[in-house]
Amino acid sequence: MDGSKAKIAIILSEFNIHIGEELLKNTVEELKRCGTKKIEIIRVPGALEIPLTAQKIIEKKSPDAVIALGVIIKGQTSHYEHVSRESINGLMTVSLLTGTPIIQGILTVLNEKQAKKRIVLGKEYAQTALSIIKTFSSL
Repeated sequence: MDGSKAKIAIILSEFNIHIGEELLKNTVEELKRCGTKKIEIIRVPGALEIPLTAQKIIEKKSPDAVIALGVIIKGQTSHYEHVSRESINGLMTVSLLTGTPIIQGILTVLNEKQAKKRIVLGKEYAQTALSIIKTFSSL
C-alpha cells in the first residue's frame, strides 16, 4: 500500500499509556513502511478527549485521515461502558460531520492481557487509514 502522499494525524490517549505507546509504535512503523512521511501525533489525557481533538485537528490541519488510539480496560464500575460508548460514538459523529475518515483504534478490553494481545492491531489501523484514503481519492 502506497502512503507516500498521505497526511495522517494520530491521536493517542495517555490513559494506560504503557500499552498505548506500543500500539502507537506499531501504527507509525506500518505507516512509515508504506512510505507515509506526513504523520502528526497528538496526545490527549483520555479516550473521551479524542473526538473533540479529532474535530479540531480536522478543522485546522485537514489530514487525509485520523487514527484514534487508546486503551480502555474494564474496571470495577460501569465507567468502562460509558467511556467506550461515548468515545466511539463521538468519533463516528466527527467523521460523518467532517467527511474525514477516522480509524477507530481505541481498544476496549476486559483486562490488560487482552490489551497486550491487541497491540499488533496498530498495523491494521495504519493499513485501514491508507486504504480508505485510496478509496476516497477514487470517488
